[in-house]
Parts: sequence; C-alpha cells; structure tokens
Amino acid sequence: MSIEQQPWGETDAGTSVSIFTLRTPSGLEARITNFGGIVTHLLTPDREGTPGDVVLGHDTLKPYLGRAQSPYFGALIGRHANRIARGRFELDGQTYQLPVNNGPNSLHGGPGGFDQVVWQAEPIDGDEPSVRLTYVSPDGEEGYPGTLTAVVTYTLTTANELRLHYRATTSAPTIVNLTNHSYFNLTGDASRDVLDHELTIAAEAITPIDETLIPTGDFQKVDGTPFDFRTPRKIGERVNDDDEQLRFAGGYDHNFVLAERPRALAHVARLFDSASGRVMDVATTQPGVQFYSGNFLDGSVHGKDGRVYEHRWALCLETQHFPDTPNQPRFPSTVLRPGEVFESTTVYAFSVSSGR
Repeated sequence: MSIEQQPWGETDAGTSVSIFTLRTPSGLEARITNFGGIVTHLLTPDREGTPGDVVLGHDTLKPYLGRAQSPYFGALIGRHANRIARGRFELDGQTYQLPVNNGPNSLHGGPGGFDQVVWQAEPIDGDEPSVRLTYVSPDGEEGYPGTLTAVVTYTLTTANELRLHYRATTSAPTIVNLTNHSYFNLTGDASRDVLDHELTIAAEAITPIDETLIPTGDFQKVDGTPFDFRTPRKIGERVNDDDEQLRFAGGYDHNFVLAERPRALAHVARLFDSASGRVMDVATTQPGVQFYSGNFLDGSVHGKDGRVYEHRWALCLETQHFPDTPNQPRFPSTVLRPGEVFESTTVYAFSVSSGR
C-alpha cells in the first residue's frame, strides 16, 4: 500500500492544489485531488491483468475550474446533490432561495458548489491508504443556512474497494445531500460507449420526473418498464424506448428507490463489462441512487490523453437522498440540525469475471 502527494497547479485565485495517488498491491490505483475532491483516475485490472482507467476526467487541473470542460467528472457534490425545484425550499417556516443553474432549478449545490472549492487534505498511509478531506462551508454560502463542516474520506481497501465515508455537522438547521459524481466506463481508458455494459440495480421503483427533471413526488414501479434492472440488463437494450420518462431525460437520469429511509450498508448495484471482464459492485447506506446514462455527453469534451467523450461514453451511479427532497414530504428528509451528525458510506468494489 502507498500514497503519494504532488502539486497539481493553482486555482484562478492562486490557491495551491495537490493530487494524491493511492495504490494497493492488487493493482487498484486512485488519483484524487483536493480541488472538489475529484477522483481524476481510477485504474483497475481487466481479466488479463492489464490495468485500465475506469473513470472519465482530465489530466490537468484547468478543465475542472469553473467546469470549463468538466460536467462534474469525479467530483464531490454538495451542499445538496441533485436538483431543487426553482432553487427554493422552506425550513422551519423560512424560505431560502438558492442560485438557479440548471434551467429553472438549482443543481448540485449551485455554481459554487463543493466541486469548485479547495478542501483541506490529510493523507493517511498504512495498510489501507486514505485521504481525508475537510471543508467548512460558511453560513449563507450558495444560499444555504448554517455553517456546515463536511469531512469526506476516500480509502482504498485490501478487498480492492474504493470506500467513501461522508460526515457533516452544522451550526444551524440546514439541508445536506452529499455524493460523488464519477463517470464510469469499465472498458478501460474510455475505449467505447457503455451501451453494452450490463447493469443491475436492486430497486423496485423510481421517483418519476417532469420535463424539468424534477420528481413529481410519486413512486413508479419498475415492473414492465425500461427501468427494471433487478436482473442484469444491457444499458442500450431499452435506453431509446418510446417512454415518457426516457424522453424527459434524454435517456436514464433517474433516482432509483433503494429504501424509503437510510439503512445499514447494503449491496445495491452491479456493473459488468463482458469484453474486459471488469465488474464493479456498489454498496451504500443511502436510500437512493441516481443512474445517469451520459445523455449530455456529445463529443465536445476532450478528456485524458485527448480522448473525445461521445454520447453515452460513461454512466454515473450517484448514491444519494432523493432529488428535490426539501420540497417533497414523502421523501426521506435531508434536514440536519445542530447536535446531529450526517453520516453515510458508499463502497465501489472491483473484481473480474472470466465469463463473457
């Protein structure tokens, strides 16, 4: 096991940024920067033992700044992940207005969300190398009440896992929904699209959306729909079906209901690429996972080694509380109060299969 720290440039404000490389003897390697807590690289072997990078991103810091060329590639998302309708919510009788940065809605914490700040980093060497990232978000930042202290720890385990542990406390009542926005492509080095990837999600329902991608507040069973991934299904099998929900999102961009309240760490999804043999298993304590099929990738983004990221060149499995939760009384709450602790864990485990 090892961990290395190197300088990785400066923000537009002149703040120095570092990148940390974590490795395990089994061949798993992660590179993580304290700008936005971004996982820039994640290398894992295929069935032949050849390592390949399974996340989209960039080789340098600049494309991430201001999201110039990066639609949240690999980033930590907060203070509240996903969409909030009209950027508005009410808490304890007071209405709060957030910046609107996604059509009529607020997305992923706003234009100055957690993916655009420099986190304090503490590397931790040992049998399971870690990077602990801390960010103190001041009261009123991006419109959110309360001073929020967020701590996110990335760990590579001896079981070939990338483990993310989230913790947050607040000085005043607020809302919190933290996730990671990695774009996965198990082919290695983004060699083709992900439509042949087989996906399994342990969810019997989704939270359907309107044309602005805001949940209606209902729960829709997946039975008989393109959203039934309870058994392995290729992503491309039904992504272009004539289905209203798929039309609204341009593909999959939906919250899958894992539980109606937070729970113990449980296996919730599996992704398999038959050509490379790579398998990624996802476990989480969160009640939902946003499956996004890379609908807005359009060939305009040039990533690592100059690769062009075309339509559906990657997918996201963002473990989370549900979108627009502050405005949806049926959804598990994201309210955090002084004296309480928000905690969650998500694990991405990597292995290979000999089958095709």
